Amino acid sequence: MGSNARGYKGVGAVSYETLIRDVYKFNKDRDKLKAYHQGCKRLAALGVTLPPEVRVLEIVVNWPRLVIESLEERLDVEGFRLAGSDTTDQRLWGWWQARDMDNESSLLHTETLIQGRAFSIVGNPVTGNDPAITVHSAKGMAMHLDPLTGEPLEALRHYTDVDDVDAGAHYTPNTTEYFKRGTGGWLRHKTVNHRLGMVPVTPFVNRGLIDAREGESEMTDAMVLTDACSRTLTNLQISQELVSIPGKWVMGASGTDFVDRDGNIVPRWQAYIGHVLAISNPNAKAGQFAGADLRNFVEVVNLYARLVSSLSGLPAAFLGLTTDNPPSAEAITASEARLIKRAERKQRAFGASWERTMRVAMRLAGVSGGERLETVWRDPATPTLASKADAATKLVQAGILPVDMALEMMGFSAEQRRRAAELRMDPTLSAVGL
Repeated sequence: MGSNARGYKGVGAVSYETLIRDVYKFNKDRDKLKAYHQGCKRLAALGVTLPPEVRVLEIVVNWPRLVIESLEERLDVEGFRLAGSDTTDQRLWGWWQARDMDNESSLLHTETLIQGRAFSIVGNPVTGNDPAITVHSAKGMAMHLDPLTGEPLEALRHYTDVDDVDAGAHYTPNTTEYFKRGTGGWLRHKTVNHRLGMVPVTPFVNRGLIDAREGESEMTDAMVLTDACSRTLTNLQISQELVSIPGKWVMGASGTDFVDRDGNIVPRWQAYIGHVLAISNPNAKAGQFAGADLRNFVEVVNLYARLVSSLSGLPAAFLGLTTDNPPSAEAITASEARLIKRAERKQRAFGASWERTMRVAMRLAGVSGGERLETVWRDPATPTLASKADAATKLVQAGILPVDMALEMMGFSAEQRRRAAELRMDPTLSAVGL
């Protein structure tokens, strides 16, 4: 029979109910951030009221998604390397591949950049002997960190089980306790003693600060400018409908002077785009007003785009700002310098979290030696393959790098490097100098 969780603290320092309250406290802005990323943040939500007849003209420019995806595209994990090894560890990479982490890690990185944080959880194998590594959004998650070291002391995951019942898992360094909500509150119904000595939940934090470990969305700086640009583009749409087509004027004519192509009198004063007005009155005069110049809207949108570029580190070309002269390769590289550096900073922060995740997996599998573990990332820059091959060849010939590290520098995956090593050992290929 389960025990009541009211006031229950187990081996941790925070009660289960306190962590449950934290779940809701740290998820208050989740829906707003998700709406910005999906381009669903409408002007009505900003306090901008549009007449019903022009709401169809509303435009929302999705710069937040561009900021997220341009950065996430450069965050690819290619393996894990233990201290003293020149190659990535095959066992750890096998665990990674078994859980489809190439795809799952991309989802986690995206979630972390959008919401400011996400989590990985390591659990017992579901099938086989490989530790189960799963990724989770911050929705339903809460964590208590050591104020001195920043190490997780305990965590909670709130979810709905297969029976559509509110459930929760309370993770501590040596146990995982499972709860279900009953008529009398939260009831503890199962305890797993894993004895890992560390909480099997790892936070991934974006833009964390010393006194704000919960992180911040990467879209924050672009959101206000996105709202401003959406208003400008909506005003542009309305102006196109109202004043961009030159207005026509007629003097000295009455309604009976307007006829259609067959000579029939048009029943109302109407002007159609692309139609020629035929007037039977020879004394009438017709003309048109000058069309409105809408370039001021374009200039304002370009201003907002430049501000987003400067705040996010995105090259101006990513935001549609181009020049008549195509940029050189050196100019393209220079324009991406800040974006590349930001990607490297994310790799360092996220890499530390992946290393902790794999250390938990190693402990669960009874594997030692994970204290000095390194995450191997794909180069976030975008040099050509030819330039990377030339640099790698020179480093190998100078004896600075072994062949496997040169292949890693060129962007070959762990499996491709393993295959290349096998082919180098093939006596037939060696005999012909390959």
